[in-house]
Amino acid sequence: MKTSRYILLGVLSMGFLVTGVAQEFDSIPTAKKGLNAPKLQEISVDTTAMDMEGVEQMETMEAQDDIQDNPLLLVKGQKKYDLKDRPETAKFDSLWMKELYDSSSLFDSIYQDITSLEIDSVYHFNVDTDTLKARLKLLNQKTPFNIVYNPSLENVIRYFLTRKRDMMSRMLTISQFYFPLFEQELDNQNVPLELKYLAIVESALNPRARSRVGATGLWQFMYGTGKMYDLDVSSYVDERSDPINSTKAASLYLKKLHDIFNDWDLALAAYNSGPGNVNKAIRRSGGYKNYWNIRRNLPRETAGYVPAFLATMYIFEYAEEHGFTRQVKDRPYFETDTIHVKSTITFNQISELVDVSEEELMFLNPAYKLKVIPYVKDKNYALRLPVDALGKFVANEEAIYAHVQNQLKSKEEPLPQIVQSKDQITYKVRSGDFLGKIAERYGVGVSQIKNWNGLRSNNLRIGQRLTIYPRKIPSSISSTNASKSSTNSVAAAGTKVHTVKSGDSLWTISKKYPGISIDNLRKWNGISGNDIKPGTKLKLCDCSS
Repeated sequence: MKTSRYILLGVLSMGFLVTGVAQEFDSIPTAKKGLNAPKLQEISVDTTAMDMEGVEQMETMEAQDDIQDNPLLLVKGQKKYDLKDRPETAKFDSLWMKELYDSSSLFDSIYQDITSLEIDSVYHFNVDTDTLKARLKLLNQKTPFNIVYNPSLENVIRYFLTRKRDMMSRMLTISQFYFPLFEQELDNQNVPLELKYLAIVESALNPRARSRVGATGLWQFMYGTGKMYDLDVSSYVDERSDPINSTKAASLYLKKLHDIFNDWDLALAAYNSGPGNVNKAIRRSGGYKNYWNIRRNLPRETAGYVPAFLATMYIFEYAEEHGFTRQVKDRPYFETDTIHVKSTITFNQISELVDVSEEELMFLNPAYKLKVIPYVKDKNYALRLPVDALGKFVANEEAIYAHVQNQLKSKEEPLPQIVQSKDQITYKVRSGDFLGKIAERYGVGVSQIKNWNGLRSNNLRIGQRLTIYPRKIPSSISSTNASKSSTNSVAAAGTKVHTVKSGDSLWTISKKYPGISIDNLRKWNGISGNDIKPGTKLKLCDCSS
């Protein structure tokens, strides 16, 4: 039995399925007045001292007494069990839970702000322009982003300080849960730590946030982009909602976009609207490659996206100067551990066996959509628990699984069948087709087809191509598989091999050849990750040549 220790700096927020800022489909996938701005000479932030304060605080929070595991009360074959309550000091902080729940309504607000932000409008807040210029200059010196004063950026900062002051104050508090985790993953991928502020713009720090077009999680991944970076999505699991996995994927994606444009501002714009839209904006602007020069040629949402990110960074860096008070909690971390499950198990079963509430389990394990952790061969699905509760689970593991299996067998209704949506097909809309008919044909939901293809209505047009991840293959198709088995091998006769070009990815290549998935390309070409080099010849068939 293998466990992996991780000190989770912050409890994982559950939230509701509400709107967040999404990556658009493309070629790749109340204000407080009267606050006076401080004089320039009063601006002094000792980041080293702040770091040491954090270290000192963590030291004072160390438990004075060792936490002992609870007695082992579950015995294999025993029908009754009586697990004692966990020590009160290890209980989930109800005040933090309330803070997280109360913040769930902010996602709809942040989406509306970014998509409709009038960055050239003037918002009145007492910010001295000369002081603002000096602060932005200091920020520009210590970050890789192009933070240069201009009236539009000043207007966005004033807007956030005026109309979104309460939201930004709440984010300052909630960020204590997530920023340490983000910084670790961003550092692992050697990308700027300031990118942690992007999660505020994207989702207002809700791992279960979902946009109107289906983008999900803290970093608002679309289905296809998530698959590009190995984020598992099935009937049970959506790793786009997993804070650790999704942050790693976002780091890799942003790093890839920076490799393309060699500019972090443009990488951010591409993260929101797609590299294709950024390239179009560059062409339409006459070849400019500075974000502020191409902004008017970008989609409306993206025109406010980067300024919103920069404004968020500014407010966090100069929060105290603008009258914000950081509500530092006495216990801003929560020690947890993980274990890979060896049998399908529900949150309800876990809760009654190790005395952790279902609410807490949902906070700690937001990737599991149905409150069920599935067991799938060759997959490592992990359960995250407080360390003392995990001790009880590990010590009684054999008896727990026996008990769980007996319960599952006696259930009147079986658990939903897990579906691994790995392979995609491209469906061409025909006369008489409608979304309900197509959804039934492939065993999927209408809402899923709309999410996968960014559809805002149920209207279809003849000849339109839809990307579908089928749960079943219609019999009419299955019966002709023998005759079409050569389709993948031939891949449109004469195109058995695809030569990788600059800007290609496994995802874009799979989109060019209907019936071929990313997993096919990996298997047929011995690829384990996503990196492919221009000039590489990829086989488009399960063949020897």
